[in-house]
Amino acid sequence: MPEPASRLTSVMQSIGVLTSGGDAPGMNAAIRAAARASVGSGIRVFGIRNGFDGLLRGDIHRLQGRSVTGIIQRGGTVLGTSRSASFETPEGRSRAAAQLRTSGIDGLIAIGGEGTIRACRALWEEQGFPAVVVPATIDNDVPGTDFAIGFDTAVHAAVDAMDRIRDTADSSGMVFFVEVMGRERGFVALYAGLSGGADAILIPEEHDDIDHLCRRLTSGHRSGKRSLLVVVAEGDEAGGAFSVAEQVKTQLGERLRLDYRVTILGHVQRGGIPSPSDRVLGTVLGAAAVEGLQQDKTHHLVGEIGADVVFTPLDEVVLMRKELPPELLRLLHTVG
Repeated sequence: MPEPASRLTSVMQSIGVLTSGGDAPGMNAAIRAAARASVGSGIRVFGIRNGFDGLLRGDIHRLQGRSVTGIIQRGGTVLGTSRSASFETPEGRSRAAAQLRTSGIDGLIAIGGEGTIRACRALWEEQGFPAVVVPATIDNDVPGTDFAIGFDTAVHAAVDAMDRIRDTADSSGMVFFVEVMGRERGFVALYAGLSGGADAILIPEEHDDIDHLCRRLTSGHRSGKRSLLVVVAEGDEAGGAFSVAEQVKTQLGERLRLDYRVTILGHVQRGGIPSPSDRVLGTVLGAAAVEGLQQDKTHHLVGEIGADVVFTPLDEVVLMRKELPPELLRLLHTVG
């Protein structure tokens, strides 16, 4: 079960901070907060460049308060990120722990998603090295927090693109199939589709019925809608936006006189200036991660549920599956 933040119980002398996996807007806010909270508590803080790969190479540098000035508004991560095949082996994790200890680092703050959680859990289980994970992924699929850093910005980017597409769709009278990120989960598609007024939303969590989709599009067309917009998560079972569009075209044929376009938003959703919400979330969780290490939360994820900062053991996080909000799922079949 998630644990609330509590009073400090121990003192860390030195903390390392890294970002891992896919970048997410708001990571820099978390880096900044972790660095400044550490310095403010008299703790030395080190930035580890390029994720676990950089850790294995010893790419570790001391941070000061001024080191993180002017980064909160920047997208991506100033520390750089990567995926490390070497760290995925027990030998690699042993080398990483040795590198941390040799550098005088007592605890690690890792900012990332599911892969980062599994990595830190293994680092604790095998090497006993303390770590707190700050959830940052535009997919928003990390349990133990309402929202992950980067999700809000990604949804804003998708909705902005959809609003622009709607303008040209209304002008041309075409159907647009817009593919958003979400290889295994449909958080971005659901939130962006609902807030962007999509006529249909296809996500991995729900079984796709192309017949039903065709009926919705036909009904919308006959009701006088000049344009139609379908949001498809990239990991949808129907095969993504191109596959869905072809299936609809084949089934409807000349009955709808379907002229369509497919737009793949791709990494447009991942980059850009972080939203105020992601900056605040990154700041809250980055500072809380420092407190977590001081509270002996040695293998926990720090998240925000409601208005509360909570810590959940990584052993529990890896066994949990974050579900889409049921109240939003109920709206899935009534949009448009």
